[in-house]
Amino acid sequence: MKSAVYLLVGSNLGDRKSYLNIAKQSLCEFAGDLLMESSVYESEAWGFVSENAFLNQVLLYETELSPNELLQTIKAIETKNGRIHTKNGYSSRNLDIDILFYDNLILKSTDLTLPHPMLHKRRFTLMPLAEIAPDLFHPVFKLNVKQLLDKCEDLGKVKLIGQ
Repeated sequence: MKSAVYLLVGSNLGDRKSYLNIAKQSLCEFAGDLLMESSVYESEAWGFVSENAFLNQVLLYETELSPNELLQTIKAIETKNGRIHTKNGYSSRNLDIDILFYDNLILKSTDLTLPHPMLHKRRFTLMPLAEIAPDLFHPVFKLNVKQLLDKCEDLGKVKLIGQ
């Protein structure tokens, strides 16, 4: 059975745009079919201080992987592209891939929480998501993405870059 998954890809080190493209290609190869993609947005770091701005993009894939299989695939793609996973919080990175939604599944485990537990607090996530799925319903908050964006208190600057 195929599931719709919304992913956020981001990078603030190296050739940021190239890392977004590598993520898309790798996800097509190992996770499923790309159905839709947002424009690319640039934003300041969130949750930590960095001189390097992030590029972010939301991607919609159709996958046959389970949520945990998808998570393991994502971690492998990140690691292959220089990501070092730490438990010490946020840091600059070549590539970051977050699972935002997996169908309308609500899941909380030690490794994965769905929908992404911080997406409603992050303008840099909500803006590209609202571009391609403004009516996507958040099963926990009972609001759509556009409504979440309207209520978002994050004042971080997010700038549309293009495709």
